[in-house]
Amino acid sequence: MASQAANLWVLLGLGLAGILIMTRKFKKAVKADFGAFVERLQLLPPPQPPPPKAPHPLTGFSFAISDVFDINGFVTGFGNPDWSRTHELASQTSAVVCALVEGGATCTGRTIVDDMAFGISGEHIHYDTPTNPAAPARIPGGSSSGASVAVAAKFVDFSLGTDAVGGVRVPAAYCGVLGFRPSHGTVAHTGVIPVSASLDTVGWFARDPSILRRVGHVLLQVPFASQRNPRNVVIADDCFQSVNSGDRVSQAVIKAVEKLFGRQIIRHENLEAYLNSKVPSLKQFASKKSNGERKSSATNLLAKVMHTLKRHEFKQNHLEWINAAKPNLDPVISAQMQGGPEITDSNIENCHAVRNEMRSALNDLLKDDGILVIPTVAEPPPKIGAKEIQSEDYQIRSCSFSSIASMSGGCQVCVPMGFHDKCPASVSFVARQGGDRFLLDTIQSMYASLQEQAEVATKSSTSGNAISKEASAEMAKEKGNQAYKDKQWQKAIGFYTEAIKLNGNSATYFSNRAAAYLAMGNFLQAEADSSKAIDLDKKNVKAYLRRGTAREMLGYHKEAIEDFRYALVLEPTNKRASQSADRLKKLFP
Repeated sequence: MASQAANLWVLLGLGLAGILIMTRKFKKAVKADFGAFVERLQLLPPPQPPPPKAPHPLTGFSFAISDVFDINGFVTGFGNPDWSRTHELASQTSAVVCALVEGGATCTGRTIVDDMAFGISGEHIHYDTPTNPAAPARIPGGSSSGASVAVAAKFVDFSLGTDAVGGVRVPAAYCGVLGFRPSHGTVAHTGVIPVSASLDTVGWFARDPSILRRVGHVLLQVPFASQRNPRNVVIADDCFQSVNSGDRVSQAVIKAVEKLFGRQIIRHENLEAYLNSKVPSLKQFASKKSNGERKSSATNLLAKVMHTLKRHEFKQNHLEWINAAKPNLDPVISAQMQGGPEITDSNIENCHAVRNEMRSALNDLLKDDGILVIPTVAEPPPKIGAKEIQSEDYQIRSCSFSSIASMSGGCQVCVPMGFHDKCPASVSFVARQGGDRFLLDTIQSMYASLQEQAEVATKSSTSGNAISKEASAEMAKEKGNQAYKDKQWQKAIGFYTEAIKLNGNSATYFSNRAAAYLAMGNFLQAEADSSKAIDLDKKNVKAYLRRGTAREMLGYHKEAIEDFRYALVLEPTNKRASQSADRLKKLFP
């Protein structure tokens, strides 16, 4: 189509009642478009239905599609000029593109993808690398780089991409926009060039959560159901601790959840330990390290498994064409096709075992109404041209957290959370396979509060500290509360002690540690902590109750009665204080 004259009008034979207008295809991306587009076009929606029928759900919205989606009568480029040269015109339009146009949206262009949609960086050897609007000196992320840039630069309201190992989620994080990867198999893949069939999904980008949700309702075609709130929000503490802005972002999420749903639904989890326990087949992929070397994390191992599957299935799909056409390929693809360890049938069986275990692990962790909260990426986007981008280590690290949803078949949404060190920060919410509508509804209801808390956190970190000691202490307290709820008394004491070291002026921390000491039968320490809490806050009812209980167990009955009575003065309706005081008074008049 590069030889076609500009402004060629072609009637679509799709039953879409639409018109396609195409401009000349450029060898190099146009800088005015941030390098996002391969070609500009228009797919116009059908006329609105007459009243009283409701208008099309996506009326008034514009969108772009990555250059992996077929349009009838045109060659799908797949990010490689040699692919365009050696392939025929598409005979039909991708099912998802048809659904969106029929839903009322206008398609305005086709966007750049990484070479053969294989990479994760967004850097391109055939076209100019799309410019990241949020951080122009940094890569935009891939494989759906142009689609993410088109949304971030406000050229369109939403865009379509594909996501096998992070092709939507990584560029969404790097460009500071919303990115959604649906559950595997829930959105039709007809008319989309495959990369890795067992991992491929059709995802989408947006700036507005309501648009993200509307697009989901059109593409997912799920039956109507009343919106339900999450009842279990799992914070992957170890994952957030491993990234630079993790503490600030996780605290913003925790505060938003507390504000909207209450703190009782929050759980803290060490995801590394959980995956090692629930996904034993991961051990088959652990490299044998020499003494003193750090072993790979569970998420990095999971990413390694994911890349093994991707490479195997990509070869099955495209190696025959690569050998026949001998195209000019990105070095990352060449290295994967020619180098790397041999993939055996046993390797693939182990990959499938990991995937099955991951699905069960995520189902057990989240059930129907749970959400896992993780970082989207392990580090900020590298600078354009950085040597690390070509390394296998970067390929693994950049999508280590993406592997959780990819290998379990679950759905994930990337949510922008302001900036950190002049780069976009983000957080991701993951739901089990089939929880797509639930996840989109949750983000819709949480988005405003998440942005509010992210702004507060960003302002509070302008002094140079990513997070204050007070905020760190609160995080330690929350972990202690979770451990206490799980009856892990010693662990709870450790977290409360950490909170006290960070902020020794909180009566709550001492009072909570006293409760844990009581549960362990350490009454002397419980009395001491309760007394300290009372010194800090004379109206801390729980501290009086806990000191009274400790003193009763130590045989200081008169002092215990005084504590229970004073708790009653502060809170006259407190049944525990009343019953304890009456019981002791009868036993020791």
